[in-house]
Amino acid sequence: MRISSAGYSVKQGFKNIRRNLLFSLASIGTIIACLFIFGLFYAVVVNFRAAIQKIEGSISISVFFDEGLSESAMELIGEQIKTRSEVNTCDFISADDAWKEFSDQTYDDPEQARAAFGSDNPLVNSASYKITLKDVSKQADFVQFLNNIEGVRKVTSSEYTADSISAINAFVGYASLGIILILFLVSIFLINNTITIGITVRREEIKIMKLIGATNAFVRSPFIVEGIIIGLIGSIIPIVLLYYLYGIVINYIAGRFSILSSLFSFQPANELFSVLAPVTIAIGLSIGFFGSMITTRKHLKV
Repeated sequence: MRISSAGYSVKQGFKNIRRNLLFSLASIGTIIACLFIFGLFYAVVVNFRAAIQKIEGSISISVFFDEGLSESAMELIGEQIKTRSEVNTCDFISADDAWKEFSDQTYDDPEQARAAFGSDNPLVNSASYKITLKDVSKQADFVQFLNNIEGVRKVTSSEYTADSISAINAFVGYASLGIILILFLVSIFLINNTITIGITVRREEIKIMKLIGATNAFVRSPFIVEGIIIGLIGSIIPIVLLYYLYGIVINYIAGRFSILSSLFSFQPANELFSVLAPVTIAIGLSIGFFGSMITTRKHLKV
């Protein structure tokens, strides 16, 4: 497209918005509302997933060995475990460390309890590997792998907790896709109405343009520009609103609910919006572009 034609399309796009200001504002308002809800939902999901990952990191699997197994055999088992791609951490806990941890958690005076046993370790056969996974949904298969290793006496894991977290993650993922799709369709519907009205108002002008030889792209381009402008404005405003609101909410929670802040770490605003901002603008532009493309193809028949 030549520069003069592009300038005409942009100029006519702004004119179309002014001509149908009420419907244009309605479309912009709808996109703002939809993308604001999307951004709000995204912020909640990201922070929720961060909390879930923190919980996943605390879910561990313990591997205990056959009685009398040598340290070298235990090391070989550890090497086998660490070769698995799903392993996040694999820490060896000796029998002495296990006895110390047990006495610290069980007795009011752990030092005295350990002194009473002297050199006799009641947990002499409790050396183990403490393992965490990158993805708890793979826990069942991984536990089966551990049980098949020679020299492993017992494997303990929290299967119910892992399944619950996997189910929650799946639900959040499907819910996110569903909400995004609904918001996208609602926004396209509003832009469709706005562009349709613009085409109706300019129908006679469009007929004349076609009669004097205007190309399909030349006739369609002002309406596409109109949709893109509406989508762009409708995406920038919710980003600005969400950025300031996010900071206010985090500061409020940190000031009023310090206990919650210590248990739940919010994602930094810059890190969150480095992804949210470009995604929101891309969605807004896509809504405007595809909404206007669909409408012009349907009503202009060019």
